[in-house]
Amino acid sequence: MDHALAGTGAFLSTTRGKTQSELSWFLLTRGLWLVVLELTWVRCFGWLFNFDYHFAMGIVIWAIGWSMVALAGLVFLPVGWITTFGVLMIATHNLFDDVKPESLGTYGWLWKILHSGGIIVPSAGYRFAAGYPLIPWIGVMAAGYGLGSLLLRERSERRRWLYLLGGLLTALFVLLRGINVYGDPDPWLPQKNAAFTLFSFLNCHKYPPSLLYLLMTLGPALLALAVLDGGTPRLLKPVMVFGRVPLLYYLLHIPLIHGLAVLLAYVSYGRANWLFANPSADGPSLMPIGFGCSLPVVYLIWAGIVVVLYPVCSWFAEVKRRRREAWLSYL
Repeated sequence: MDHALAGTGAFLSTTRGKTQSELSWFLLTRGLWLVVLELTWVRCFGWLFNFDYHFAMGIVIWAIGWSMVALAGLVFLPVGWITTFGVLMIATHNLFDDVKPESLGTYGWLWKILHSGGIIVPSAGYRFAAGYPLIPWIGVMAAGYGLGSLLLRERSERRRWLYLLGGLLTALFVLLRGINVYGDPDPWLPQKNAAFTLFSFLNCHKYPPSLLYLLMTLGPALLALAVLDGGTPRLLKPVMVFGRVPLLYYLLHIPLIHGLAVLLAYVSYGRANWLFANPSADGPSLMPIGFGCSLPVVYLIWAGIVVVLYPVCSWFAEVKRRRREAWLSYL
């Protein structure tokens, strides 16, 4: 949903006086800035805790960044064309699931970045993991741009459309998944009981995101947006702080979690070398068997991270509200 809302935000910025050229320049520069952050801060201080660039990866922020770069070119088209482009990319990209990078020869690396994902070896000893293929995320952002025009309508009409679109996408997921013919590389299969069969039904590809994965996430998200458009419950108002500064939260929470994992490793085993090493074939042998936490503890840690970062995010959200310097829009 972050890609869709980024596209929506881009459209809404045009209602605040930003020209197409200004919007395009902002999307281009912020997109490239996000790619740089992915390859520097997120890689070095977030996931790996090292500066050994024999291994790098492109994941969430990478995909959002390049999607913004693509949208920077699309914004000069009519909104209807941009929306149609996005919807078609989302709906048809699974038609190319059988195209393998190996079949494209020297262009196989590009197919991994765009569609299939996987490890790219630019030169001996160096590896790049294309974890978030750009298709169809570019399409999701383009469709989100079109959604922005819907949000300009009067509230009651806007909510009706959000309910209609959310319900339609959710129903389409159930229908296509039930038919079990198109929309995801892996069909669901009957399991030993109803609960596990349901899990199989819901187990859709995220890397890259299949059509069915997007339907099952974007549909309910639109329904939730329709509900919240009627007024945010008091209990959820603190959550809005993170929505105002999502990038800051993202850039801080990964190194904080990784740091806690390092602390846990030292307390438990007296070492944490696997948490500073690049992923490799020997990676699993570095990590002690049984390292980690139970699922309830994981959720407890997650809640603690949210609480710890709330004051910082609240402060920065207030800074962005009061000040209008251009650089603040890049964080």
